[in-house]
Amino acid sequence: MIPVLPNDITFDLPCGRFLFRVVGVAIHDGHALLHRAVSDDFWSLPGGRGKVMEASSAALVREMQEELGMTVRVGRLLWLVENFFTYAGVAYHEIGVYYLMTLPDDAPQLDTSRPFPGQDDNVALIFQWFPLGELPALRLYPQFLRAGLQALPDHIQHVVTRNDDAGDAGASPTITIDG
Repeated sequence: MIPVLPNDITFDLPCGRFLFRVVGVAIHDGHALLHRAVSDDFWSLPGGRGKVMEASSAALVREMQEELGMTVRVGRLLWLVENFFTYAGVAYHEIGVYYLMTLPDDAPQLDTSRPFPGQDDNVALIFQWFPLGELPALRLYPQFLRAGLQALPDHIQHVVTRNDDAGDAGASPTITIDG
């Protein structure tokens, strides 16, 4: 289970865990930046938990500074996502705000040819650029991103996605996109 830190907008209830997540969508040279914990076998977009009284765009800047040691530029809001899933046996109700973001022009992490390390508290992370055309075959969650990252929306979309287990490659998610 993901640890809860002071001021994180995360709390446990008898039926599961609520989580407010900020997410960065970085597209560079036809590749999307993804990350995963070293111990996981699936990928997601980089981001983290927002804190009480912190604007979501500022939370994304803070999270990327913590995980990558760099200041990213936050662009427009792409998706508001209600994500229902199970991870490590815990039911999650996640509200995510997904922003377009860019890395600094001189960042060595813009090299799409190799993965690079990151750190989230005590969790070792692997960051990697994936060609957009390879995303449909990738274990990428939430699953709507497999197609969504290939054609970013022109306006904010509201997405509701349900998946029984992020670790279950055979699960069929329910995805609703409004907007």
